[in-house]
Amino acid sequence: METLVGVLVFVVVLLGSIALHEVGHMVPAKRFGVRVSQYMVGFGPTLWSRTRGETEYGVKALPLGGYVRLIGMYPTDEAVGAAQPRNWWQRLAADAREASASEIRPGEDHRAFYRLSTPKKLVVMLGGPVMNLLIAVVLLVVAYVGIGVPVAGTTVASVSECIVAVDAPAGTACTADDPPAPAAAAGLRPGDRLVSYDGVEVTSWDQVSGLIRESGDRTVTLVVERDGRQVDLTATPVVAERPVADADGMAVVDDAGEMVTQEVGFLGVGPATVIQRQSVGTAVSVAASATWQTAQVVVTLPQRIADLVSTTVTGGERDETSIVGPVGVGRFAGEIAAMDTEAVAVRAAGLLSTLAMLNLALFVFNLLPLPPLDGGHVVTALWEGARRQLARLRGAVRPRPADSALLVPLAYTVFVVLGGVGLLLVYVDIVNPVRIG
Repeated sequence: METLVGVLVFVVVLLGSIALHEVGHMVPAKRFGVRVSQYMVGFGPTLWSRTRGETEYGVKALPLGGYVRLIGMYPTDEAVGAAQPRNWWQRLAADAREASASEIRPGEDHRAFYRLSTPKKLVVMLGGPVMNLLIAVVLLVVAYVGIGVPVAGTTVASVSECIVAVDAPAGTACTADDPPAPAAAAGLRPGDRLVSYDGVEVTSWDQVSGLIRESGDRTVTLVVERDGRQVDLTATPVVAERPVADADGMAVVDDAGEMVTQEVGFLGVGPATVIQRQSVGTAVSVAASATWQTAQVVVTLPQRIADLVSTTVTGGERDETSIVGPVGVGRFAGEIAAMDTEAVAVRAAGLLSTLAMLNLALFVFNLLPLPPLDGGHVVTALWEGARRQLARLRGAVRPRPADSALLVPLAYTVFVVLGGVGLLLVYVDIVNPVRIG
């Protein structure tokens, strides 16, 4: 049931993200006087639609995207001074211009999208991706500020009975030859809250961990809160070989794949996890970092797709860095909702964070400078604006609108390629999914 709820929440938020993305295009377009004839969520056959004013609003069968139909997306033949097409590329462009012109009603050429100034075109085309960015930030603020995220608290959750080797498997039982852990010898118990360590008041587990590592094998005093009263303890950490962790808490490995270790103070305690609310700045910082990481993935997308094809053909197992599609993200949402934890807040925050990452991916991906993506229209508008500014500086005649219809064959090609990649991701996410945790 939890898995089903997670998937349903994912589908609803995905549809909401698509709908708001298109609102980001539609609202400024209408504001600038462009006639918007259709606002649709999904593709394929129409399931429901209603006409309000001059716009038809509807939902289609395939929730794989959405669109708003802006009248006059491509300039007319007269506007660009088009000649008779001489090859298939020019014929496709001519057909696109003709179809676009047929939607312009008599006397409404001034309401065509191609008539907008460059800044207005940029606002309209960037409105969709920016809406996804805002959705992501809002979801992260709700998750990090409103709910909070799991962090290590200052309460002891576990006390090691002995000191085991650094490379011992998790859950290795103690033997008679293993030396006792300092925490157990000092009398620390699960449920104790650390108040101070070696005379230093502690406020976080990161601070406690650092103090333990730096203390070496020196005897220190501990103050813990137990059953509502403070208890003084004395412990003597040992110097033990322990893994070096990176900024994300993951063990560092060398070029040979071996775990990097160092000798540090060791006490033998583990923290309890608590839900701690973060600041708005932290949520925004997470959004910025995730956006940059997503951009790096998008830049290397061809190589990642090639790796995915290779993995699929050879029957290999996908790792956590593999790209996933909507089916994969939906599976993540279901797994998060079904996590083995009693803290509903942990699952809610994880689900919201996953949906935020999805919106950040939509934000970055739509900015790719390729038609029919929003980034392709942005590049065309910038090119047209640059030509106009250069002509103005030179005192030349204002150039004609950029013939964006010439990019229609490229848009068809990109659409087919993206469709193929999407089908590949759906197939692989079903037969060989990436699992979290």
